[in-house]
Amino acid sequence: MEHKLNTMDGETLMNTVLPPIRFVISQLLPQGLHVLAGAPKVGKSWLSLWLCLLVAKGEPAWEFPTEQGDVLYFCLEDSYSRIQNRLLDITDDAPPNLFFATMSEKLHSGLEQQIERFLAAHPDTVLIVIDTLQRIRSGSNDANPYASDYRDLGILKELADRHRIAILLIHHLRKMNDDDPMNMISGTTGISGATDTNFVLRKSKRSSNSATLYCTGRDIEYRELLLEFDGTEHVWKFREDSVEQPSQPQDELVFFLSEFLDQQKCFTGTATELAEELDRFADEQYKPNVLMKKLLRCQQELLEARITLSTRRTHDRRELTLRVGCVSNDGKNDIGPVSDLPSQPSQLSRETPFPE
Repeated sequence: MEHKLNTMDGETLMNTVLPPIRFVISQLLPQGLHVLAGAPKVGKSWLSLWLCLLVAKGEPAWEFPTEQGDVLYFCLEDSYSRIQNRLLDITDDAPPNLFFATMSEKLHSGLEQQIERFLAAHPDTVLIVIDTLQRIRSGSNDANPYASDYRDLGILKELADRHRIAILLIHHLRKMNDDDPMNMISGTTGISGATDTNFVLRKSKRSSNSATLYCTGRDIEYRELLLEFDGTEHVWKFREDSVEQPSQPQDELVFFLSEFLDQQKCFTGTATELAEELDRFADEQYKPNVLMKKLLRCQQELLEARITLSTRRTHDRRELTLRVGCVSNDGKNDIGPVSDLPSQPSQLSRETPFPE
């Protein structure tokens, strides 16, 4: 059977509305596959359980807002009794959308199917935590450990990307120190290479209650969070962030569109026609191609303003549609997944850019 290669030309890609990256924890944990690594007994499980609880409740993690949704926590090194005791230590109530599993199948032996069935039964799931990665891997005699690491994590990454959720793997560090904490993640570089984000929780001294959470990834800014473990509340408390958090002013285009759509409710037309409308409405001039670029870059801000953007090709032009008040509860707009985009080269090559 011949497998056709699906492609998209650059012109079409530049003018296609794609789903914005979904953040489960703003600025920290986007959709995709992630690793949280630390030394044994450093407090990784306390941190991951607390994060699961906050996301399930929709409460901020330190100073970072979360997207509320269902959460599945594979606590494969614990019993339900131990998890119950930990929950009693950190909260007065656990929500019904936080789920636990103490046993599972392994990768290549049924785990993927178990996760798929859970997601089918719980479509509002936003986060899955697997504690620990080693518990879901089978012993391998692969002569190429890098390929084995990359292949195993690739399965979970594909799952996370397809469902637009975050999967966080709890993992260990090597005993050997390194100036770069990311180099201490146990296993080959196939692990850190396959993930979208890597977190390392590291204490300067074993006896210390303070630790640094090193954060690096494809969709987040590198940062170091200084944390301190509160032994009474069993929670990692925030102390300092290496990245300053300046207030982000709303893009003026989003402001103008909010005002415009408060009156219009919906706009359908070309980028040129929208530019003309904004010129009349706000006395603000935009070139159509610049306007479209700003719309694509501001998708998250548009969603936060409850404005959705979509495009379609008619027989003689490409139209964009802006609607207000059409965002669903999970923060998604009404555009389909990337897999639903046209895939035939003939369809893509005939698309034309927005009219000037």
